[in-house]
Amino acid sequence: MGALPSTPRKSSDRPPDTAEYLIGTFVGEKSFPLGSDFWQKLLELPLNLHWPTHRVHQACELFAQNNYYTRHLAKILIHLVWCLQESISSSGASSTVNMKAVNAAYISSVFLKFLIENAKNDNIEELYLSLDESEATPNKFSTDQNIENLVMHSVLIFIGTLDVSSNTYFLHHELLNFMLVAMSTQLLSGPSPVPKDVNPFIDAAMAQESSLVGLVVRRLLLNYMTRPRIPSNSASYSIFSEGSQPGVLQRVGSAAVSSSEGSRSPLADSSLHVLLILIHYRKCVVGDESITDQSDDSTTSDSLLKENTYFSVNPFCKALENARDIEFDRVDIEGNAHNGPLVRLPFASLFDTLGMCLADEAAVLLLYSLVHGNSNFLEYVLVRTDLDTLLMPILETLYNASRRTSNQIYMLLIILLILSQDSSFNASIHKLILPSVPWYQERLLHQTSLGSLMVIVLIRTVKYNLSKLRDVYLHTNCLATLANMAPHVHRLSAYASQRLVSLFDMLSRKYTKLAERRDDKLHAAKVNSIEDSIPEDMSTELHIYTDFLRIVLEILNAILTYALPRNPEVVYAIMHRQEVFQPFRNHPRFNELLENIYTVLDFFNSRIDAQRMDGEWSVEKVLQVIIINCRSWRGDGMKMFTQLRFTYEQESHPEEFFIPYVWQLVLARCGLSFNPSTINLFPADLPVEVSIWISFNYSQDV
Repeated sequence: MGALPSTPRKSSDRPPDTAEYLIGTFVGEKSFPLGSDFWQKLLELPLNLHWPTHRVHQACELFAQNNYYTRHLAKILIHLVWCLQESISSSGASSTVNMKAVNAAYISSVFLKFLIENAKNDNIEELYLSLDESEATPNKFSTDQNIENLVMHSVLIFIGTLDVSSNTYFLHHELLNFMLVAMSTQLLSGPSPVPKDVNPFIDAAMAQESSLVGLVVRRLLLNYMTRPRIPSNSASYSIFSEGSQPGVLQRVGSAAVSSSEGSRSPLADSSLHVLLILIHYRKCVVGDESITDQSDDSTTSDSLLKENTYFSVNPFCKALENARDIEFDRVDIEGNAHNGPLVRLPFASLFDTLGMCLADEAAVLLLYSLVHGNSNFLEYVLVRTDLDTLLMPILETLYNASRRTSNQIYMLLIILLILSQDSSFNASIHKLILPSVPWYQERLLHQTSLGSLMVIVLIRTVKYNLSKLRDVYLHTNCLATLANMAPHVHRLSAYASQRLVSLFDMLSRKYTKLAERRDDKLHAAKVNSIEDSIPEDMSTELHIYTDFLRIVLEILNAILTYALPRNPEVVYAIMHRQEVFQPFRNHPRFNELLENIYTVLDFFNSRIDAQRMDGEWSVEKVLQVIIINCRSWRGDGMKMFTQLRFTYEQESHPEEFFIPYVWQLVLARCGLSFNPSTINLFPADLPVEVSIWISFNYSQDV
């Protein structure tokens, strides 16, 4: 096997200082010591080769064969560290040093990626991240140093401490791409983390000091907020230049040259992807107690192993959870202790950026991570007076649910559920009036409150789910949010009120059909003396629809009990469609709730009957009578039910959803193509869909 990938030209035809020759030598059989001037030549030359895909693959295969002996991966990673140290000491001002580091990061990424996705039996040891003991090394490097820790430490220091400028942009971007490649060892593991998983680079990142972790989290979020553009001098970096065919060092579909997408910022996207991988990583560790069961039952063994393991603390997740608003710089008057240095961020900029970017699933996942994990950011969101900045893109995405993934819909609904747990949020959304809603096509919505629009879109999502997805948890999520909102509803619009009553009508018709099918089967079974003839799934579905109907009745009850004088349109909608409640008046699950509705109906029907009208009743005249009598409504005869309140909690193993989901998003957007046949984290030929990991807790507030 020769030292270079096969080519029509003879190796003697290549000058020894060309990029073609140096790359060929790098992947070949000859091992160059760390102190050889070969490395300087390799890293200082513009890498502007244009090799077809098969030659790139051939070079990677040759490198994989020879790396055990040459240890060139370990050596170029060490040179990357030295380049970064030099760049940091010069504050990133030296373009020559930065270009060497860019080349080192880029070459490392190309060949490291190939080694990871072609590791036999997930054996990461094949990376050979160490030097031979007999290797002659410069004084500044000791052979007993952990290379992956050394590399990640230097990469994170550069990212966390050096600002993004025209001089450092490409190095920042390439280091983020390198991190994505280095952390892609996760793709080789199964969807549920286990102690045997080996992720050397990401584990090294987790081992860094909390102060450095805080700086990195801050920088990644600042990159996301400021959205730096590609410098105008990018043409001089041929490594990023666009060509008609992919070069040996060009990632296929690289986002670095994708400047035609308007507000897209490749550096912002890469920063977000790296951040999401870091904060959702979970390291599974075996507990102190040893497992003594030696049975051959693998199921029993696996369950015992799972019970005996725990997840080590993720410092990046903690840093995000502890982030504070840079504008709120007072001393913590409550004297709360904080685990590690605080990450201070401009929450206003973060809020506005998320509002602009929520069409992107990764942005939705970041918003979820913040409102669920960071109580300070959640509190900041709840006191904003322009909640439409976040809610309008969320509601528009839900409106277009058929064009979105079910995962994205879930994330958005959970965000709304978390927000709806706060009474001030539920009150304030009804005070914010929208002049128009241009994306809503069914009818013109003028001067509609944000709260009314939210009710309309949530009900529409339920109806879409009934006809398409048929997912119980999506229903529950929508209805839970509506239930949280109900006691605080203020001047719900006529259209939203009508949709609320029609939701009960639609669910009741589904329930009635199921009940009729059940009764038919019971009758047939009785005639034929057959026992247990009702399928279990039919009984389950009937029970589910019973619960749904009860929640809708509780929503209506909450509005009538706590907010009737402020909602004449709800009263009108119930009066207009009062016949839909009649079939359930004596139902044991619903009769108490319906008593309140009929108390309201009796009160307002009697007021209508008492009016002497000249001519026909019109909508306006009926509504006027309702409005007048709302003022005298005292709630006499109404039964006070315990107020329902839904809260969101993650299941005990959320990582089984989040880790595959994050990587699915990253691979779809980062331009990093990974061999599907080597991915074990999720079915690579199918989209990752949400598993049942959402739970709801009822807490009752009187």
